[in-house]
Amino acid sequence: MPGGRLTQQERRQIALGLADDLPYAEIARRLERPTSTVTREVMRNGGPTAYRADLAHRATERRAHRRRPAPARGPQAGDQAHGRDGQAVAEYEESLTTVLMGSGLSKMTARVLTCLFTTDAGSLTAAQLAQRLQVSPASISKAIAFLESQSLVRRERDERRRDRYIVDDELFFQATIASARANDQLVATARRGAAVLGADTPAAHRLENVARFLDFISESIVRAAEQARDVLHTKPAPAPDPVPVLDHQ
Repeated sequence: MPGGRLTQQERRQIALGLADDLPYAEIARRLERPTSTVTREVMRNGGPTAYRADLAHRATERRAHRRRPAPARGPQAGDQAHGRDGQAVAEYEESLTTVLMGSGLSKMTARVLTCLFTTDAGSLTAAQLAQRLQVSPASISKAIAFLESQSLVRRERDERRRDRYIVDDELFFQATIASARANDQLVATARRGAAVLGADTPAAHRLENVARFLDFISESIVRAAEQARDVLHTKPAPAPDPVPVLDHQ
């Protein structure tokens, strides 16, 4: 399997694969590259609909030319203290960011959420996020505002009266509930439209069916989330006590 950076010819093959609506896994198989390599390449260069091989190649060359060794950061010391492979952690963070971008988050928002997810404490200040990601405080502020609006992070004041942004065990529960409840307005609007268009018309039937569908899905999601909520608070099982070795002498 080839390693190193993608060549210009490989990028052209990626572009051809996207034009043929091939999945990332198939494009990667033809290149003999990991699927994650192709996914990252496409997502950081415009996405599947805007990817251009030559532009992507020039952009990568410019990034490589500008890239400088990153200063040592506090969290890396923590990673080393836990025996983690720094390179493996960095690659995982990039992969997680790509997946979050694929779910609809902007790049900066995805990077901030990845940073919080992969921090053992599960919380960082705006200054710490800016330092870790090497971006401006304004970029962090904009990303955090969106994440808060989606119930993906919460804010607390620490003992030094600094805002800390937190992901915790309740993150996915609260975000799931918020997502389900976001359908409520659409349900109400669809039913209002059905009334306006006339109860016995095809358009009204269509809107009423949409409302019933979304209402059922929302209720099912909320019920399932409440039933599974305890899973988010599950603690690792303690390691079993070592079995004593009997001396038969």
